[in-house]
Amino acid sequence: MPRLTKIYTRSGDEGMTSLGSKTRVPKESLRVSAYGTVDELNSVLGVAVAHGLVPRLAEIVPIIQNELFHLGSDLCFTEQDKEAYQIPQMEARHVTQLEAWIDELTAVTGSLENFILPGGTIGAAQLHVARTACRRAERLVIALSREEEVGEFVIPYLNRLSDALFVMARYENKERDVTEPLWNSRL
Repeated sequence: MPRLTKIYTRSGDEGMTSLGSKTRVPKESLRVSAYGTVDELNSVLGVAVAHGLVPRLAEIVPIIQNELFHLGSDLCFTEQDKEAYQIPQMEARHVTQLEAWIDELTAVTGSLENFILPGGTIGAAQLHVARTACRRAERLVIALSREEEVGEFVIPYLNRLSDALFVMARYENKERDVTEPLWNSRL
């Protein structure tokens, strides 16, 4: 468990930062952008939780937030450096759990009959914002994976998580008896 005795170090003042292995890289590198966007996603989920979600989602979302720390850890070490460090990483079980939650929540919401607009309750709208941040993180990780190796389950996790967040937004509206805003293709 990391121990932070001092928040500022001044070591990033020149536009460089350290990966988990202490390797220095530019702050705008794809790897830093990818795990920084995962951190942003986690913060967006924190806002959803703070606004108050229905009980089932209030149980699930903090688990996902914890897993996003695993994902950030997975991304802030290169695959070569992971051999030297014992770090949390994404595993198949994380992806499988997301799929189980998607199936559970979809059984309540029913199938999608029309495209929906992000909105409804504050919680649902915030989950849609999280979904879009997740898709951005996924795109950055895919770009990174074209240049460097990434953990085997990082991309599948992000892909499944964005689907889960979409279903969670629908579930939040359904459980609060708020009609989903539908896309009107004729406007």
